Amino acid sequence: MEETISFQLNGKKTEAQLDTSQTLLWVLRNHFGLTGTKYGCGMGFCGSCTVLIDDEPVRSCQLTVGEVAGKKVVTIEGLVNKDIMHPVQKAFLEHDAFQCGFCTPGMIMNAAGLLLKNPSPSTQEIKDGMENNLCRCGAHTRIVDAVQTASKEMKGGK
Repeated sequence: MEETISFQLNGKKTEAQLDTSQTLLWVLRNHFGLTGTKYGCGMGFCGSCTVLIDDEPVRSCQLTVGEVAGKKVVTIEGLVNKDIMHPVQKAFLEHDAFQCGFCTPGMIMNAAGLLLKNPSPSTQEIKDGMENNLCRCGAHTRIVDAVQTASKEMKGGK
């Protein structure tokens, strides 16, 4: 059933007539054209579809668009601020923290959410926080390095 739904998407108030039972993932990709959020397993296990909802990392394949009414949704496209990459995005590039790149948007969104909650995570806290985002390429140590670098930059250090 279609309803008018309002929420904030990547910093902009958004209102759209949508079937509220559709998953947020497919609405982001098909209705809004935000294809950076990837479909992976479709079951919430892999993390490829991770977005931030009210600053919390959430699997968009497991949430209906109706559930984000009145909330703040940020996708990988929304991390960029006036053509300036987010520190996590920059650090992933600097550390080559990806290979095929498929899981990268979800990894970056999960890392950004982790750093919002814990601006100075230990190596173990990063590993624990990133554990549920799956990567088959084996860039795990570079991902941890990237999150550590982003943490320093977000606190004003280099």
